Amino acid sequence: MKDRVFQLTDIVRETAFAIHCYHGPGHLEKVYENALYHRLRKHGLAVQQQKPLTVFDEDGTIIGEYFADLVIEGILILELKAAKSLTDEHYAQILGYLRSARIEHGALLNFGAAQFKIRKLAMSESRHQAESNVRRDELE
Repeated sequence: MKDRVFQLTDIVRETAFAIHCYHGPGHLEKVYENALYHRLRKHGLAVQQQKPLTVFDEDGTIIGEYFADLVIEGILILELKAAKSLTDEHYAQILGYLRSARIEHGALLNFGAAQFKIRKLAMSESRHQAESNVRRDELE
C-alpha cells in the first residue's frame, strides 16, 4: 500500500492532466489553480487554496509570509505554473516553500506548455539544512 502522500500525488497528477487535456495551455495560472481546487475537492480531499505560510528565521523570528497555491491535506504543497517551461527559479520557489513550511512533500505543476508537466519533490527532515538531500522525481 502506498503512503498517503504518494496516493495524493497520483490523484493530483491524474486530475491535473485531465484539466490540461480539457483546457489546454494558454490560460493564466489562476484558471488552472481554480480548476484543480474545484476538482480535488470533488474527490473529497481537504484542499486549501492560497494558504498563508509563515517564514521563520533560524532563531524563530517571523521574517515573512507567502501563499502556497494549494495545500492538500496539510502534507502536500502544490505550486502551479503556466509557463513555457519550468526553470531553476520555479524549483527554488517550491523548495523554499517546503523548507519554510517544514512540509516534506511538494509538487511543481506546469500547465503552460503543450505537454503537461509535474515534478514531485521531497525534502528530508534534515534538509531543512542541506540542499543535497533534495530528491526530484519526474512524473509525466
